[in-house]
Amino acid sequence: MRLKKAKKKSKNPGLSTPLATIVVMRLYIAAGAPNSVKAVANLAAICKQHLQDSFKLEVIDVLEFPLRALADGILVTPSLAKVAPSPGAKIVGDLSDRSGVLSALGIKE
Repeated sequence: MRLKKAKKKSKNPGLSTPLATIVVMRLYIAAGAPNSVKAVANLAAICKQHLQDSFKLEVIDVLEFPLRALADGILVTPSLAKVAPSPGAKIVGDLSDRSGVLSALGIKE
């Protein structure tokens, strides 16, 4: 027996609900380093306020995975790489410049 999901009726028939854009990011850190700790906290606050559940974040400790960082072109930590949606962007530092980070991620304040 197959079960069918009930469809919600739309208030505006013919208009589809836009898909949420997922922001995919990679944060390269040196675990325990003060700037890396600040970057993690600053990015968490930005994601909580502006992205809610519309992001995917991979945190890479360059001390554990140095070859991965080099292969990705990361020479300085902390560094944030926006992978998707295009265009990509890279931000270096503790991510305390909130407006700069939002701009790089393509988020309007």
